[in-house]
Amino acid sequence: MGDRNRLLAIYLNDHLAGATGGVELVRRARASNRDEDEFGEALARICTEIETDRETLVSLMDHLEIRRDPLKPAAAWALEKLGRLKLNGQLTGYSPLSRQMELEGLLIGIAGKEQMWRALSQVLGKGVGGFDFEELAARAGGQRDAVRQLHLLAAARALARS
Repeated sequence: MGDRNRLLAIYLNDHLAGATGGVELVRRARASNRDEDEFGEALARICTEIETDRETLVSLMDHLEIRRDPLKPAAAWALEKLGRLKLNGQLTGYSPLSRQMELEGLLIGIAGKEQMWRALSQVLGKGVGGFDFEELAARAGGQRDAVRQLHLLAAARALARS
């Protein structure tokens, strides 16, 4: 494997690890906000898209014949679970600050995913294996915008002075 292919494999495996953590994070946010009018439906849609994006990344890696590193996604999965242990103003249950921090984490991950798709478009070209990287980047941009709005709403709820 040439150096360029080795670096691409590392890059995609790192993003697969991030996608694994992101799927777990958005699933938790979706479940915790299922009955919240302002958050529930939007997070359900975003969750479905993020799950699909992860599967697209797996398919791309398969198409490029890049071996998936089993340790990186497992570590990301475990780290996401450990992240649930932090205190957010109450000992048990879900606090408004939990929602805000989850949405901030999603924003970071989605921004990274968007840039990954753009970088792949530049490096691999627009239509490798039927993958439209510009379309994938645009979808990530839509997710970013939606999560940004949810984050601002969560911040207003969690941090507004009474």
